[in-house]
Amino acid sequence: MSARGWRLLGGWGLALLLALAFAALGRWQLARMHEKERLLAAAAQALATARDQPQPLLLASDPARAQTYDWAAGRGVLAGVTLWLDNQQRDGRVGVRMYCLLYPQDGAQALLVDAGWWPLGGDRALPAPGCPRVADQAVRGLLAPPPAEGLVHGAPLARQADGRWLAVRLDLPAIAAALGLHTRIAPRVLRLDPVHRPGDAGVMLAPGQRDLDILANTLTPERHLGYAVQWFGLALAALVTAAVLTFRSRPR
Repeated sequence: MSARGWRLLGGWGLALLLALAFAALGRWQLARMHEKERLLAAAAQALATARDQPQPLLLASDPARAQTYDWAAGRGVLAGVTLWLDNQQRDGRVGVRMYCLLYPQDGAQALLVDAGWWPLGGDRALPAPGCPRVADQAVRGLLAPPPAEGLVHGAPLARQADGRWLAVRLDLPAIAAALGLHTRIAPRVLRLDPVHRPGDAGVMLAPGQRDLDILANTLTPERHLGYAVQWFGLALAALVTAAVLTFRSRPR
């Protein structure tokens, strides 16, 4: 084979490798899009069908339902433990989410309750409110998987000078060990109902901004689709570039 033939073969080999790599990334983005769509559909179904007949908080401890959604209500003991989750976005702003530790009356495991989002100032000082200690507290909301951990590095949480905890991810076994719990923490968290009703016992805290947005800190399905189109476009561009260079290198 001539030198020109080897160059063409090497160029096409490189183009094919790039096209396959870009296509694989595009397929991964499409898979993530479909996964996010399933999550949104499951959460919407839980909110649409179960608000009038809430499930017991005991379901939060069911490992078989760790990645699903249920509208639940019940009572329990608030332990007075405040856990702030860092790097939480809302409407394009960065802040923290406040989690309280609840021991449900009908549950075998402790439960983290998402009590709302708070903005952080430039000094990154944690908000003043904290979780109270209440012997009998009524709660209701959406049982959901904890927020995605993202890149895992460093210690998951650290205790602040005022005794509260700041976490960079909800590593439930690490949180249980740090708090010295004699039981595990349920694999799902309770996102408190953002609807405040007069005399509602579930409104137990200073008014953090509550919501049931399950994709607040991650890409939406539409964003994944956009990235998939870009990767597939790069795959096509690699093949087109190889074809153009091959045509231009042909002897006249």
